[in-house]
Amino acid sequence: MKNFEIPGHLEVKNGHLHIGGMDTVELAREYGTPLYITSEDRLRDNFGRFKKAFPDAHIYFAAKSNNNIVVQRILAREGAGADAFSDGEIYLARLAGIPPEKILFTGNSKTDAELEYAVNSGVMVSVDSHDELISLSGIASRLGKEVKIAFRVNPDVSADAHPKLATGLKTSKFGIPSQEIVSTYKKAKELPGVNPVGIHCHIGSQILEISPFAEAMSKMMDLVEAISGFIDLEFVDIGGGLGIPYQKDVRAPTPQDWADAVLPIFRERCAKLGINPELHIEPGRYITADTTILLAHVNTVKKAYKNFVGTDVGFNLLIRPAMYDSYHEVVVANKADGTAADTYTVVGPICETGDILAKDRKLPEIKKDDIIALLDAGAYGFCMSSQYVGRPRCAEVLVHEGKADLIRKRETYDDLLQNQIIPGRLL
Repeated sequence: MKNFEIPGHLEVKNGHLHIGGMDTVELAREYGTPLYITSEDRLRDNFGRFKKAFPDAHIYFAAKSNNNIVVQRILAREGAGADAFSDGEIYLARLAGIPPEKILFTGNSKTDAELEYAVNSGVMVSVDSHDELISLSGIASRLGKEVKIAFRVNPDVSADAHPKLATGLKTSKFGIPSQEIVSTYKKAKELPGVNPVGIHCHIGSQILEISPFAEAMSKMMDLVEAISGFIDLEFVDIGGGLGIPYQKDVRAPTPQDWADAVLPIFRERCAKLGINPELHIEPGRYITADTTILLAHVNTVKKAYKNFVGTDVGFNLLIRPAMYDSYHEVVVANKADGTAADTYTVVGPICETGDILAKDRKLPEIKKDDIIALLDAGAYGFCMSSQYVGRPRCAEVLVHEGKADLIRKRETYDDLLQNQIIPGRLL
């Protein structure tokens, strides 16, 4: 078995890469490239792993990881709530069928307009600062409403993550310092329009060690103990951040590993305090990343300083390698059973030296018109895309039970002009 194969999900048949039982080369012919392809079965299976590991927890999907409304609707039907980071994500979550009481608005620099939208939508708000608390109290009072809130704690936990993905350090922009939490809850109790019922943290993303989660859980429960005498806590939200093995020889913890590390701490401390809050978690990447591949067409193979494989996918469609030096496995989709013939660097069509998708990969001989598949592209893929250098964004397809459904149309040149207005004097 090839090291990228996942039985029932990614497989090699007749030399071609298949996803969800469907031939990726045929899908490229039918829908063109670039093309994102997502397996519905894998999406449901990944979410199911969290339901099994955390049977009593509320699972709030990190909507920032994938904003496709179809993906979110599938997860909503599986029972997911939403961790929304903006008013737009609240809007999409509601449209996907997630009820407002299962949405937590977690942005760190919310505008007054966003806060008003949240209050009117009936969602919960994780408050990130003292200024935000005062603003939210005033807005809710003016509207004659009361909003349930949590406070986002900065627990000062060092997770083994890329520096740009570490959100729980004391130097991070996120959350209220833990030493100020007790006084902040006391202040909230005095204010109208807000009802403090939760406590929230998030320590980072793409975390491949379990110990930081356990440390964060312990620190959170210390704070729960400190406020439990005057706050009737309804939930404790420990965020998300569970990583995946982008490189197949890397071991990543499972949802069960995470649960085994944090649930005993949570249950024991709650029992000692005589309280029974809900536990909330916010997975995103683990649920969506490996559900999806991104297909690219080979435009040129250039033998220069390196063997450069020029494709029609650049960091306009998958920015992670350029932004984080992230690794994505590469498969020659029409030669998926081929043996390595040479070393190639896969690049995109963007006018930037950093537009590199994969460096120095040993792959079968690549020629013009081959199809390259970039694996594990379902998290922070299309949702971080752009129209840089005038390239319309690509289509997205969902595969399920031998059928492919178009779930996002390929953009046209007209989409490059959307919302632009030419002043009359320039017509």
